[in-house]
Amino acid sequence: MKRGFTLIELAVTLLVLSLASAFVAPAIGRGLDTLRARAEVSGFAGYLRAAREQAVTRGEPQEVRVDTESRTLAIWVEGSRAPRSSRSFSYLVSIEPDPATATMVTFSPQGLSSGGTFRIVAAGDRRYVVTVDAFTGRVSARPADSS
Repeated sequence: MKRGFTLIELAVTLLVLSLASAFVAPAIGRGLDTLRARAEVSGFAGYLRAAREQAVTRGEPQEVRVDTESRTLAIWVEGSRAPRSSRSFSYLVSIEPDPATATMVTFSPQGLSSGGTFRIVAAGDRRYVVTVDAFTGRVSARPADSS
């Protein structure tokens, strides 16, 4: 009685494995791009939420200034010469304020804000919208194609 596999059985097995990996690998890559994009959007929204929290806990207005060229956010306090903190985003992300001139959101000590909408475009043309409600200061993020 023979033990082992024939050359044809091994070749067929390798063919099946290579075809399966050819279909799975691109899907994994797209999944990683989506994960990176969501992380950037979460970081953007989280930074705005942190600014609101600082305004409320410190009892002083906080301005978040968006620099679309360098893809950075910075928290400024009125009258300061330097930002309190800043955060940079990946070169794979572009930040577009809506309207284009609205590059600053101010949070008041009562939790209110000046409001704002930002469109974030990530790798693979993934689009998200981050909204700051003017009345409540609530920050929300969602994919651009959903309502």
